[in-house]
Amino acid sequence: MGFTGGMPPVRQPATARRNRNYAETHRLLLERAVAMIGEGGVESLSISELARLSNLNRSTVYYHFESRESLIEEVKGWSAAQLARGFAARGGDYADGIAHISRFVLGHAEVLRLWIEDFIAPGDIRARYPEWDAMVAGLRRLLGTLSASEEVDPEVVAVMLLAAAFIAPRVYQLSVRPDASAEVVAQRFAEVQRRLLAVRRWSTAG
Repeated sequence: MGFTGGMPPVRQPATARRNRNYAETHRLLLERAVAMIGEGGVESLSISELARLSNLNRSTVYYHFESRESLIEEVKGWSAAQLARGFAARGGDYADGIAHISRFVLGHAEVLRLWIEDFIAPGDIRARYPEWDAMVAGLRRLLGTLSASEEVDPEVVAVMLLAAAFIAPRVYQLSVRPDASAEVVAQRFAEVQRRLLAVRRWSTAG
């Protein structure tokens, strides 16, 4: 017997549907938490308020985050992932990454403050920034050497880049060019990065 309306829809296993729903709810809760911190600082974040704003009961939120502290840790992890995207070279074009980071920094100041506190605290940076080794390796390839006896330390450069990426766009927008939009700031930082990289390549080619 044929199907007049075409093939019947494929039914997803119940487990797959549950996993998808869990992941979607988790993502939405995390996005709401990020928004709450952005609007009122980390002090405004609570499980009860997150549940209320998300139209969920507290037990549902606790199913995703066992405590307020674990929720904050996930927000930090989310911000680290956004920064990692910026430092992941796209065909070697770090300038595009700088633009991405600038936009993130200017749009998520309160969230980023949480990450900076961890960044300057004692402890292995890999636990807080999983992309650290990959970033250093990429910088080592990009920088090369100035001479046979003078190698540029990629770890020092990585620290300088991270510190500058977190702070510089906000200083520029708040104190240097307060009339500039976030997008203008992002594009200016990207353009300067492209020029600096071009100078670097030219100086090491000779």
